[in-house]
Amino acid sequence: MFKKNSNLIKILPKFYSTSTNNNYDVTIVGGGIVGLASARKLISDNPNLKFLLVEKENQLAFHQTGHNSGVIHAGIYYKPGSLKARLCVEGLEATYKYCDEHSIPYKKVGKLIVATNNEELSRLDDLFERGLKNNVRDLRMVSAKQIKEIEPNCVGLKAIHSPHTGIVDWGFVAKHFGMMFQKHGGKILLNFEADKFVQSTDPEYPLKIVSTNNVQINTRYLITCGGLYSDKLSEKSGCNPFPKIVPFRGDYLVMKPEKANIVRGNIYPVPDPKFPFLGVHFTPRMDGSVWLGPNAVLALKREGYKLLDFDFKDAMEELTFGGLRNMVMKNFKAGLGELYRGFSISATVQELRKFVPSLRVTDVARGPSGVRAQAMDIEGNLVDDFVFDSGVGDLGKRMLHVRNAPSPAATSSLAIANIIAQEVDKRFDLPKP
Repeated sequence: MFKKNSNLIKILPKFYSTSTNNNYDVTIVGGGIVGLASARKLISDNPNLKFLLVEKENQLAFHQTGHNSGVIHAGIYYKPGSLKARLCVEGLEATYKYCDEHSIPYKKVGKLIVATNNEELSRLDDLFERGLKNNVRDLRMVSAKQIKEIEPNCVGLKAIHSPHTGIVDWGFVAKHFGMMFQKHGGKILLNFEADKFVQSTDPEYPLKIVSTNNVQINTRYLITCGGLYSDKLSEKSGCNPFPKIVPFRGDYLVMKPEKANIVRGNIYPVPDPKFPFLGVHFTPRMDGSVWLGPNAVLALKREGYKLLDFDFKDAMEELTFGGLRNMVMKNFKAGLGELYRGFSISATVQELRKFVPSLRVTDVARGPSGVRAQAMDIEGNLVDDFVFDSGVGDLGKRMLHVRNAPSPAATSSLAIANIIAQEVDKRFDLPKP
């Protein structure tokens, strides 16, 4: 069993830059899993170049990467033939290979997607066909009796079983990417919040990055992987404000330790195509705990992990955004249900009891929360594909802004890094050996 204080944590170094040279060939802004996977890939492909990664927090993987459920997704849900589907399937295989090569613990606990009523059965069949078209390995449809064999406490009419769905500590994986980046000569600078992208006085390193506390770095090229602030970073170089990042908070319950053996693997609902989010589910964790949830509610602060967190500027931007208003009107009733479950433990448990009837309110406690950076267009549609951008003018040609990376970004991170590396090769004239 993998614990947070595992000896493996000791292999990860302290992340800081020891270099006094502020000139770099490529600088990556953002120390989440997409930024770190991309940094590792780029320095592996270009070992002759000087790379820097900057992160505004005092540690890597602090926000989305460090607050997710830890699932290694198999790629069942996504439209066949889409980049999102391909990257997830490739990402799962790449993740297991990477973890095996570097002795990073994971568990293939599997996943059941369970239909609990007749209305869900046809959607389950469609989802199964989608998973097959996406080349999800060893996917099978199981009966009510077989559900019991896999999950003795779970009930349902029928379910999809995905045996290769797994769990891992994504924060640890991301930090391992950072360690490998450093091992190849890359530098990491924490507590650096990028504030301005301006022309430098050095023609060899023409782009200057200035932090909020006036630390300055010169670079030839810039890549931003800003997660919850990806739209704000791109706007600093004159990009279109759309798509906009709208933060959605997900609140989890956690099973009390003595009840954690109620489930063995992931138990998920059949998604409703009318609603943009997945619904509450059971998720085992590497530390032996079980998370229940999440709901999905608008966060009135971009990095607001608590139920009542509020930032006036963030809230006003969200509430005056026409795209968000359109989405709210389309999903008003479902949104109220999500909000109610955020405040009511019993309402969340009632929803979960559809799958595990033996679950009781006394079996759970309030758990952690995460905030998802959801890209949204001006019509209120959720953006599912890559969005790349550059700044304006000659200086803008030296920038690549990753404004949206297809979810699930953690599972797909190694595959996403390959796409970003291809984009870098197309857009940048990197110095050759």
